[in-house]
Amino acid sequence: MPTREELEEEERRVRQLRIAVNLALSVIGQTEMSLAQAQEMVAATRSMALRLFPGKEMTFDLIYLPRFRRLLAERFGYYRPILSG
Repeated sequence: MPTREELEEEERRVRQLRIAVNLALSVIGQTEMSLAQAQEMVAATRSMALRLFPGKEMTFDLIYLPRFRRLLAERFGYYRPILSG
C-alpha cells in the first residue's frame, strides 16, 4: 500500500500535468500559430507527461490526445494524425 507521501506526490504530478494540458490547449486555441507549432506543443506536453509518468504513453494517448486532435481539427480545419507512437 502506498504511503501518504507517495500518494501526495502522485497527486502533485497529476495536478501539474492537468495544468500543463489545459495551458497547452488554451494557447493552441487562442494564439496565432501554425499547425506545425501546435503539433510541437502537443509533443512537448506529451513528453512532459511521460517524464512525470514514465511508461504511461497509452494513458496519455487515450485520455489527452483526443482533446488535442479535436482542437487541431477545429482550429486548422482538418484532421491530421499527430504523434505517431
